[in-house]
Amino acid sequence: MTKGEETRQAILARAFELATVIGVSGVTIGRLAEEMDLSKSGLFAHFGSKEALDVAIVEEAGRQFIQAVMVPALRQPRGEPRVQALFDNWIVWGQRPGGCFFVGASAELDDRPGPPRDALVRASRDWIDELAKAARIAIREGHFASAVDAEQFAFELYGIMLSCHQFSRFLREPDALVRTRTAFERLTAASRPASPRSR
Repeated sequence: MTKGEETRQAILARAFELATVIGVSGVTIGRLAEEMDLSKSGLFAHFGSKEALDVAIVEEAGRQFIQAVMVPALRQPRGEPRVQALFDNWIVWGQRPGGCFFVGASAELDDRPGPPRDALVRASRDWIDELAKAARIAIREGHFASAVDAEQFAFELYGIMLSCHQFSRFLREPDALVRTRTAFERLTAASRPASPRSR
């Protein structure tokens, strides 16, 4: 990695931290230059525009999410243990200062068409696809019933995490995490094959 690439990566890491707390639009070239002790022109040279910076922030968020949530989960056994790991890692991700970047950015960018929103949609869809893929693997491994709709499972799991963010960060409900885990356990329990006694 060249010196310029190292500088750009350091800028993006700080930009991501700021965006998680103050929003993507709050991370201006001037604010970031001040944070990094760089000139505005020096920082601008790395991105070329505020829009390009916003796209790069979303992409950096995706990179960090993959490393923090997905990569560790892929080390777990295929099937339900991996689904559990994805959920557990996602919970930890959402407890960072500012909460889940993607939840906050979705609310911020939902009515703002353009490349930053497009990048956020791609990252979100990729994650939902990974949840559905994990559910399909759990079906193949026999951990989930063959009748389980993997896309519906991903939809419901994503909904559980959105509720977690709303109840824990916005409403400050002290039992939000307990309720989140209860909802997840009910979802996975309902997805398992019926035991012989229950048939």
